[in-house]
Amino acid sequence: MNQEFYTLGAFEYAADVQIIKGKLESEGIRVFLKDENTINTDPLISQAIGGVKLQVYSKDKDRALNIYNEIRSYALDSKGNLITCPNCKAQRSEVYYSRKGIINKLFPFFEKKKYKCLKCNMITQP
Repeated sequence: MNQEFYTLGAFEYAADVQIIKGKLESEGIRVFLKDENTINTDPLISQAIGGVKLQVYSKDKDRALNIYNEIRSYALDSKGNLITCPNCKAQRSEVYYSRKGIINKLFPFFEKKKYKCLKCNMITQP
């Protein structure tokens, strides 16, 4: 049996991932939450360690991605509208942090918010 994992996404808090986890499990896909207990113990370090990682077996990747894409939330602007990618005009963006540089690694809350388009992978700033 292939024990390699694929990370579907990362979430700031463990509670944010529970609905997706439940949906995947109801479809017969085993789900693992990496760093869940660490963040439940100290939520303030979530950004520093990259949040709770939602992982599945690599063999279930395609099925899990299809289910996840049906129910996932995309980034919204200050008016509650979906962020539109300036490159491909898709409305499928998520908040993105690159964590480049020593300051952003030590103090991730100083990094400016960016958005990554899930269709063309373009990274933009609001």
